[in-house]
Amino acid sequence: MNKYEEMAKGILDSIGGSGNVEQFTNCMTRLRISIKDHSRIEEERLKKTDGVLGVVNDETYQIILGPGVVNKVAEEFSKLVGSPSLNDSGGETADIKAELKQKNNTPFKNFLRKIGNIFIPLIPALVGAGIINGLAGLMNNLITSGNDAEWLVTLQPILGVIGSAFFGYLTIFAGINAAKEFGGTPALGGAVAAIIVAPAVANITYTYPFFGEIKLNAGQGGIIGAILAAGLIAVMEKFFRKRMPASIDIIVTPTISLIVVGLLTVFFLMPVSGIISQGIGNVTTWLLANGGPLSGFLLASLFLPLVMFGLHQALIPIHAELINQVGYTALLPILAMAGAGQVGSAIATYIKLKHNARLRNMIKGALPVGFLGIGEPLIYGVSLPLGRPFITACLGGGFGGALLGLFAMTERFVGTVAIGPSGLVLIPLLAGPMGVGTTMLVYLGGLFVSYIAGFVLTYFFGFTKQMLVEHNK
Repeated sequence: MNKYEEMAKGILDSIGGSGNVEQFTNCMTRLRISIKDHSRIEEERLKKTDGVLGVVNDETYQIILGPGVVNKVAEEFSKLVGSPSLNDSGGETADIKAELKQKNNTPFKNFLRKIGNIFIPLIPALVGAGIINGLAGLMNNLITSGNDAEWLVTLQPILGVIGSAFFGYLTIFAGINAAKEFGGTPALGGAVAAIIVAPAVANITYTYPFFGEIKLNAGQGGIIGAILAAGLIAVMEKFFRKRMPASIDIIVTPTISLIVVGLLTVFFLMPVSGIISQGIGNVTTWLLANGGPLSGFLLASLFLPLVMFGLHQALIPIHAELINQVGYTALLPILAMAGAGQVGSAIATYIKLKHNARLRNMIKGALPVGFLGIGEPLIYGVSLPLGRPFITACLGGGFGGALLGLFAMTERFVGTVAIGPSGLVLIPLLAGPMGVGTTMLVYLGGLFVSYIAGFVLTYFFGFTKQMLVEHNK
């Protein structure tokens, strides 16, 4: 039995066996499980399982394992869940499950959850394609500076295509996932989203009273338009399917749905969502360029509280739209400073609580992944339970955000070509008008400032005398 199989078995045993798993998936760092009966979870045992960095107890139970590891564990977990139950004691307390579901079943939370589910499956491709794009850009710089080696000249355009192809059709992938999330056929979501990026839409012009001539451009409306169109076609499909005889449903329903929503996309969604998308890009750029250090400080300081309430998912389409418009998002590197503040705070906590072996061991295990941008173990295992250190850590991250905001005031943005990672892992994805080298130095400077600020604020203001007595045992 390999270590990933052992981890998967340990996790499954701790959550009540395969009979307690309704379904599961994984993102870059977390195994996300729909649990039938939360009362059967042995959380303390689960946290002590080798390789488990932390847990988030929500309607979807989230086990933090870290990048790379989560994919291997999920593969082994799939094999175990598909086999006979390892620890199935039977019984399903539907009342507990229904109560938890009701607690999280607000329209706003459901909407944000759907937005997250649209983009989370795309993150591996965003990261991989983003890094390849960065390599292609670096090779192009070498060619421009006079290096005309044959292998370099041949390989650069190939890597350019491999890296940029996914971003060119990102709108379609978003449409496919959006239709699936809203209960429609994924292929129809992709088909209606494809209208937005089809080159032929540049030939379409029409006139509206009071607004004059409308001329469409390929890509107009972008990610926002794709999500709206895919959600609308899912609604239309379900509407027609209920009223269509089974004998002609397979032919008529998709045809009518596509033509109706296709016309709405061309005549309404593309112009309107184009204005919205452009507005999002302009407002974000204006905020960073004019708000400067204050905007950077507030964004980085408030990011982790947003994450705790799941509100950060509302930012995902903004990142995607910025990448779609200018090639990078200048918002993500600022938000990444929040995790660096947690790292500095954890180091200060380690020093202050010299006699708390449990917390110090937790910090030693979580710090390496904290530097790599996986902050959940430090947040949920260290700073948040202590209270004040969580606040000082958030404020510490704000100082790094302020530094990046200062550079943004003169449109020297620090951007990233993909979403998902943060911390040191974000470095290969950096981009911006200053060039790769300078952008990297400014980003590292922001991380360093956040480390120091998180440390200093936590060391001097993170603990009261009573807290030191209580936790330093």
